[in-house]
Amino acid sequence: MVKEFTGKKEWALILGASSGLGLATAKKLAAHGLNLCLVYRARRLDLPQIEGEFEAIIQSSKVELLHYNMDAIKPEKRLVVLQGLQEKFTEQDKVKVLVHSIAKGNLKPMISAQGTALKNDDFRITIETMGISLYDWVKEVFGLGLFAKDARVLSFTSEGNSKAWQNYAAVSAAKAVLEAITRNMALEFAPHGIRANCIQAGVTDTFSMNLIPGSEVLKAKSKERNPNGRLTLPEDVANAVYLLCKEEAAWINGAVIPVDGGEHLR
Repeated sequence: MVKEFTGKKEWALILGASSGLGLATAKKLAAHGLNLCLVYRARRLDLPQIEGEFEAIIQSSKVELLHYNMDAIKPEKRLVVLQGLQEKFTEQDKVKVLVHSIAKGNLKPMISAQGTALKNDDFRITIETMGISLYDWVKEVFGLGLFAKDARVLSFTSEGNSKAWQNYAAVSAAKAVLEAITRNMALEFAPHGIRANCIQAGVTDTFSMNLIPGSEVLKAKSKERNPNGRLTLPEDVANAVYLLCKEEAAWINGAVIPVDGGEHLR
């Protein structure tokens, strides 16, 4: 395996790194030599397993790893993480890639006889959490001068950005915002060496996916229409993140890239 990032003092800052796409991405990037700063929100009950995963990354990849169990949306918590990076970094250390994998959205229906229908606040909180928070982090990291000269900003969207799924209205709106922010960052941050793209992951069997009402039906239908006859794996998405971090991907900017084995074709 080529470890092209080894010794370069470059880091991956991953938001939402305790499971699913975020954790798979952490493993992949560490395997190629990127140091890791992992931010996640987890229950105390789950911490031993999560910390075990992080320790396994350190042992197998020999990279440096910082991790923070805190709410990445809160400005004061973001400050704690960035101050931690500043204290850790030498003049040569830089953030090569910022990965936004925060999956915390409201999954209420728009109409409900039980009085649990989506409200304005449900939309607002979901959009802030899953969309606008990307800009908040990028702006702060950029303002502190922590990005590498050739840096990447990557986030995860889904087919729900343009298709209507039951109970997905708030998340769908957040994904549309995430993509719009990414396009505009791609334009305005490009002169500073920062490329921004979204990965449209296929339906993936993750904890977050299983929270969606009717997820089993959605997974079955997705597997049926996928030309490869299977669902997308977190590792498939992590591989795409790695490719977009490479020097050869420097001219890919402002794109929404399907990583689904052709699932979107049907």
